[in-house]
Amino acid sequence: MSADPFENVKATILSAHESTTPREKVNFYNSWAKNYDQHVAVLDYRAPTLAADSVLPHFSGSRKSAALLDVACGTGLVAKQMKKHGFELFVGVDGSDAMLNEAKESGLYQDLKQCLLGEEPFPALWAGFFDVVMIVGALSLGQVPVAVVRDLCEAAKPGGLICMTTRSNSDNLEYKTALERELQQMEKEGLWSCVEITEVKDWERAVSEQEDGYISGVVYLFKKTINKNTTL
Repeated sequence: MSADPFENVKATILSAHESTTPREKVNFYNSWAKNYDQHVAVLDYRAPTLAADSVLPHFSGSRKSAALLDVACGTGLVAKQMKKHGFELFVGVDGSDAMLNEAKESGLYQDLKQCLLGEEPFPALWAGFFDVVMIVGALSLGQVPVAVVRDLCEAAKPGGLICMTTRSNSDNLEYKTALERELQQMEKEGLWSCVEITEVKDWERAVSEQEDGYISGVVYLFKKTINKNTTL
């Protein structure tokens, strides 16, 4: 094994590409959970911070009482960021039991649910419940299907914020195009409106053999439509 921590992390992540089915992908994340936080720190993975920075200026309610749904929550990196800024009520969902165990150990979440995103529906009781819905890192090729963004919108309260991220590296461009097409289609349907889209050059260190330095990424922030018959 290489003495270079980055080379070790790179090998781990590239091995995930060998997992082709949803269940194989979950098994990979189960095996990665214990080392996940340490490994993404080596990658200089900034997405949780960038997502938080996108949400905060646009959230005007009480952070202490706001319900936040952390989708594909992993070990809890997004909740840790939002906790720093005064949010306290977190529900997490992830497909990996081992990741959920790590999230539970953080002590940040009021509830944690196991759900294979894209294969299993969100719990019906979540519809229209959350002030903020966030999915960071999972909207990418071989991970969570684009169609899951409709579940995110459904889970938000009218007027609630939905924050999503994806990578802009060459391997993910086709997925990114499909994602943006769906986001725009949902806006045309009147389900939500775009608040801002933030392009970030230095998203995380590149692991692909075809790329050097850092890859870029995007943070999308949308607000769920408040229907004329809805009162808040």
